[in-house]
Amino acid sequence: MTTTHGAYFIATEADTFEPTTLAGGHWGESLISGPAVAGLAARALENDFGQPGFLPARLTIDLLKPARQVPTRTQTRVIRDGRRVRYAECDVIQGDWIVARATAVFYRQSEAPGGQEWEPQTQFVGPEGDGVDGMFVGSGSTGWSVLGAEHQNTSRKQAYYRGADVVAGEPASPFVRSVIVAEAATNMVINLGTQGIGYINGDVTVSLSRLPSSEFIGVRGETRSASAGVAVGTATLFDAAGPIGTAMVTALANPAAQINFTGSPRTEAPGAELFSASKA
Repeated sequence: MTTTHGAYFIATEADTFEPTTLAGGHWGESLISGPAVAGLAARALENDFGQPGFLPARLTIDLLKPARQVPTRTQTRVIRDGRRVRYAECDVIQGDWIVARATAVFYRQSEAPGGQEWEPQTQFVGPEGDGVDGMFVGSGSTGWSVLGAEHQNTSRKQAYYRGADVVAGEPASPFVRSVIVAEAATNMVINLGTQGIGYINGDVTVSLSRLPSSEFIGVRGETRSASAGVAVGTATLFDAAGPIGTAMVTALANPAAQINFTGSPRTEAPGAELFSASKA
């Protein structure tokens, strides 16, 4: 059963939302986090264009401008509505500025073709227990623990996270939760190094072959390349039954605001829900 665990926004009127303190971003106390922005766009696209029998197979969101903690609205439009494929867009707007634009692709589900295809041998084993808040991270020999300085190393990373709801009083759907977790974790599993996270993602693409059957979603870094301050990476997304899709981010170096976890634990700062290890 899906339950609520705090929310990034409070709905004030149709398609207009007031950010909560939970929406705060790591890059600045006046900003809204990427997961909050991406989740709001995913919610609007699914609400306006989702339909039984159609899978939200891909969402790409471009984070055009830093989003601030001010009233935020969404505006959606259909690009093409075909028999088997539907394309739609959503603008996330603050004042006169479009701060993010998302594109979603919905595929009509059907029977698979005959024959057998290649499948990767993938397995994801998350931390023990399923009642934790915050983002849990696994890296190298350190094992699983809440996101912190012990994961500032060069080993391959994986994350385990549920995320918050988008709007207060409204449990996030499986699709929206997938987008929230992917935006929150993919840059981290790809670009967390010995001095923290020094890259800020400018976009995220989430591609799904099916919706997750569990609230908690695993994210495992798969590829990474970086040169001259630009990093690109991909991750596999998992639910309790196995892989459900992939996420990809492109990111820019942001050393002036590098997130380093070697200081005091962030328990009250914006984005502190990522560091909570409390029981649900």
